[in-house]
Amino acid sequence: MVEDLQAKMPGLPDLDDATVAVRDFIGASRDLVVRMARVMGMNANDMAAIAMLTFEGAMGSTELAGRLGISTASATALVDRLESGGMIERVRDTHDRRRVTLTETGAARATSLEAWLPAIMRMDEICRTLSESERAFTIDLLARLQTAMDAAAR
Repeated sequence: MVEDLQAKMPGLPDLDDATVAVRDFIGASRDLVVRMARVMGMNANDMAAIAMLTFEGAMGSTELAGRLGISTASATALVDRLESGGMIERVRDTHDRRRVTLTETGAARATSLEAWLPAIMRMDEICRTLSESERAFTIDLLARLQTAMDAAAR
């Protein structure tokens, strides 16, 4: 596994097989996101925007653009597209009428749940087979990997 990767990327240090397995899992996750976006009839950025609004709360389009790593012009087009599709709403701030925040709609949540629930349930089925010690180890490992990934992106 590691040898195949090193053959494709000369200069790559010798990696632990677990590191390569994590890399493969991240790739599979990325592929799943693309497939789920297709199921939902949108592109991956549109789906990511809905997920951010659902799980992180309302935000402005500039913040959304920054979180998605796209330009504000691209975010405007994305917001227009999702709003016309009934997936998000622009909401005026009650204290500052100049500020507009974006929120996902019930239709967006329902569409996301319908698309994602089968995959989530398959993963949950696997996780429920873990012993308590395996579960604790997995949760800790994933938390440490997430922290490492967050730090690498800064």
